[in-house]
Amino acid sequence: MNIHHVLVVGLLVILHLMQSQAALVRYNFVVQETNYTRLCSSKNILTVNGQYPGPTISAHRGDTVIVDVINQASQNITIHWHGVKLPRYPWSDGPEFITQCPIQPGARFSQKIILSDEEGTLWWHAHSDWSRATVHGLLVISPKIGTTYPFPKPHAEVPVILGDWWKNDIQAVMEDFMRRGGDPAPSDALTINGQPGDRYNCSRQETTKVHVDKGKTYMLRMVNAAMNNIMFFAIANHELIVVGTDGAYTKPLKTNYITISPGQTIDALLVANQPRNHYYMAAKFYNSNPRSLFDNSTTTAILTYNGKYTASPPILPPLPAFNDRNASANFTSSLRSLASNEHPIDVPMTLTRKLLYTLSINTLPCTSNTTCSGPRGNRFAASINNITFDAPRTSILDAYYRGMNGVYGDNFPDNPPFMFNYTAANLSTSLQTPMNGTEVKILKYNDTVELVFQGTNVVSGVDHPMHLHGYSFYVVGSGFGNFDRKRDPLNYNLVDPPLQQTIAVPQNGWTAIRFRANNPGVWFMHCHFERHVSWGMEMVFIVRNGKGVDARMLPPPKDMPKC
Repeated sequence: MNIHHVLVVGLLVILHLMQSQAALVRYNFVVQETNYTRLCSSKNILTVNGQYPGPTISAHRGDTVIVDVINQASQNITIHWHGVKLPRYPWSDGPEFITQCPIQPGARFSQKIILSDEEGTLWWHAHSDWSRATVHGLLVISPKIGTTYPFPKPHAEVPVILGDWWKNDIQAVMEDFMRRGGDPAPSDALTINGQPGDRYNCSRQETTKVHVDKGKTYMLRMVNAAMNNIMFFAIANHELIVVGTDGAYTKPLKTNYITISPGQTIDALLVANQPRNHYYMAAKFYNSNPRSLFDNSTTTAILTYNGKYTASPPILPPLPAFNDRNASANFTSSLRSLASNEHPIDVPMTLTRKLLYTLSINTLPCTSNTTCSGPRGNRFAASINNITFDAPRTSILDAYYRGMNGVYGDNFPDNPPFMFNYTAANLSTSLQTPMNGTEVKILKYNDTVELVFQGTNVVSGVDHPMHLHGYSFYVVGSGFGNFDRKRDPLNYNLVDPPLQQTIAVPQNGWTAIRFRANNPGVWFMHCHFERHVSWGMEMVFIVRNGKGVDARMLPPPKDMPKC
């Protein structure tokens, strides 16, 4: 073998090692109070490293990321890595009193984020009280070194973080609405990358601007970090091509608008192919029931072409009407997995568990002698299968791992406790009172699960963006009205359904998902409307260990926060 062959073989070995060996990436997250000015007002907000939105974490597929979370704030905090499966390692997942006790002021927690098959855009956010309003940021997972995207590499990547802003302290907003028992105060503005845009007072100079070169392609890495509403998004005169959602690739979907749920991420390509000018990027809330929490304003950023030209004032893109549920459902149901040889899918075909979970808004009597702000003087609640989740004051994961009794029950029902016409127009008020409980659903390792979310019109029907921790799932079907077990599965997409972790169940409709329970541990599932979580629309799956060493939950780290 000559020296040329030796060099070639050596380079191939190095390339193979680069592709096969995951890297270890480390970040410091300092949680602190920081003074920020928006909408002519100044206040202290909770941030990570003094940034709002927070810092972007960058890694490659299969890497392990260590994030040292140091709490220098005056309130408890937890951090959740939204969309990361954390195989066999729920200890770093983050939801307060589900997988950990909160990180108390002055304490720290070194969180190990084990990446597996995720690729694309995910995000991280606080998972304690309502802190995620300002404590959040992107988690960008690039292809493994030596591989590339399943589409031509874009010229640049652009973060698009949709959110909302309250002039008042967010914890005070939460505490006020929980005390009153009604809806929380709506936000004072919507935001793109932390800025409301020049259509709001006092926001002209700080409006987010995105600069592009004519003829080049850019990838928007989008997340809806808003607290309580789905959003419509578009760019004036520009078509978008959706190529990924929730850390998985999709078949290219050309569209003039995007519907994105709280918690959901979307990767979209933008071709800068219009005349050089300024164009608005815009987002507004979609709300199928404007009687609930609602802000009918529009946030903007400005897409600016580079070069010399006389710019005209930007125009707004046409967005669907704020209550156009068909526009929302049509976009969501148009997503398809890439399902290629390089990015295959594995939809469970033979099922061992079939679950039907109703999602309802409920009411409970006021606990004091005063009248609450909910319907008929009652207090709002929310439920899954008529159970309003009662959060414990210690970690369910720790209780499960250590065999502690009395923290939770294991009788969460496979089906609603009673049947009725879930989406009827005028449902009896007798259906409005839920049960309270800390019940979990036990799954065996490798159970193949079909879970049908059924929205109801109890109190009021609304959309529900449901998020499952620890798993991605295939969205195999959806529709309006009541799910029909005999008829609707005949129309499932079992060929290329999208792989997601957050899915919007349509107003007074249903959505069917499938997944394989091959990630042992304790995993939270909840609506990603923060007010619905506060009302109790949440539950927990416990997936038992399998038989092999690689099918068993890993032990906890030594620095787990204490309650």
